Amino acid sequence: MASKAPKAVLQGGPEGIPERIVEVDPDGGDLKVPYRGGYEHFRITKREWDTAQGRLPVYEWWERTELPG
Repeated sequence: MASKAPKAVLQGGPEGIPERIVEVDPDGGDLKVPYRGGYEHFRITKREWDTAQGRLPVYEWWERTELPG
């Protein structure tokens, strides 16, 4: 069964992030993506992009946090 969760486009951050269209919280809060021993943080913008999955909101990268260890 296909997911009904809302999706968004990720802009910025490391080039190696495997997915640029991801599921997001419908409330539009910040998004935290696990990547290479840390998290890439994205914030919603007022922009939208047309994609193969429809018109989606754009989340822009704003910081990285490292996991201890």
